[in-house]
Amino acid sequence: MEAEETVAAIAAHAAIAIDNARLLEASRRGEEASRQAQEANAWLAAIVAGSDDAILSKSLEGIISSWNASATRLFGFTAAEAIGRHITILIPDDRLHEEEEIIGRIRRGERVDHFETVRRRKDGSLLDISLTVSPVRNTRGVIIGASKIARDISDRKRAQQQQDLLLREVNHRVKNLFSVTTGLISISATSANSAEELAVSLRERVLALSRAHDLTLPELGGEQTGERGTTLFALLAAIIAPHDFAGAPRLAVTGTDVPLQGSTLTSLALLLHEFTTNAAKYGALSSKAGRLAVQTAIEGGMLVLTWREIGGPAVAARGMPEGFGSLLERATVQGLGGEIARDWAPGGVVIRLRIPAAHLTG
Repeated sequence: MEAEETVAAIAAHAAIAIDNARLLEASRRGEEASRQAQEANAWLAAIVAGSDDAILSKSLEGIISSWNASATRLFGFTAAEAIGRHITILIPDDRLHEEEEIIGRIRRGERVDHFETVRRRKDGSLLDISLTVSPVRNTRGVIIGASKIARDISDRKRAQQQQDLLLREVNHRVKNLFSVTTGLISISATSANSAEELAVSLRERVLALSRAHDLTLPELGGEQTGERGTTLFALLAAIIAPHDFAGAPRLAVTGTDVPLQGSTLTSLALLLHEFTTNAAKYGALSSKAGRLAVQTAIEGGMLVLTWREIGGPAVAARGMPEGFGSLLERATVQGLGGEIARDWAPGGVVIRLRIPAAHLTG
């Protein structure tokens, strides 16, 4: 009897020891899982803190609950200033509806990927960003908020705008070239006595037009397409040459010749090409008897260029039609730091252009 009781006591102690071992192992596993979770959280926090993108989180009511250093750099608010405030501090008034739509998708468990929009900095300035928004769930899988990743795309947007402007400019210039070429054909046809003479005349004028066009594109794809520099008189002669008649130049230039280089050469060539195109469409160069008188001078540190059209059709008081050419002209003059004025005189338009002389070789 005593032996049985002894065995039973030993068995009970053994069972307790086994249970304790199991509990200890479970505790160790729990501690390991906790340690791994802490390490994962620390790793994730380090990624968020070191990200170049702005990363923040908010409740479903729109209250900001986290804010990384890149969010401070992008939007200007410190974490202390942003956390606890509503997300609308970043949203322009005309885009508040976007937040309602985003929260609606988050509540449905949907993710918003690469949504391009505009947000507001602390100083009130606006910037273009790309947003990625994801639902945040608790341990039970219930959606309790959202995380946002915001990337500054202002540089890309500016590049797109510049590309769009360039494409519009190319389209405008191609149309102008077709228009000018059509005018050259018409004028050449009236003065040619034979098909051969017409072909020679057209060939010379189209080649001259090509040379003038090259001056507006000094570099293309890293390849030089024109001279590194020229002078104002040479530029004028090259641009007007396609409209000359044999033995009867249509351009008279007087005054001070100045050297041109760099971006100013390109800009001024574009501007003079625009003047010439308009003269060929509506002014003196649209008439066989028409001609141009250009006078230049340096006055008070400014290049003053006076473009006078003579012998063309009567000029309407409203002048030429407003279009992309006018927009391009204004942008070019502004880029040169200059001023432009027109006098729609009945005998022919007079254009007065003023450009800082210091910009001529810039």
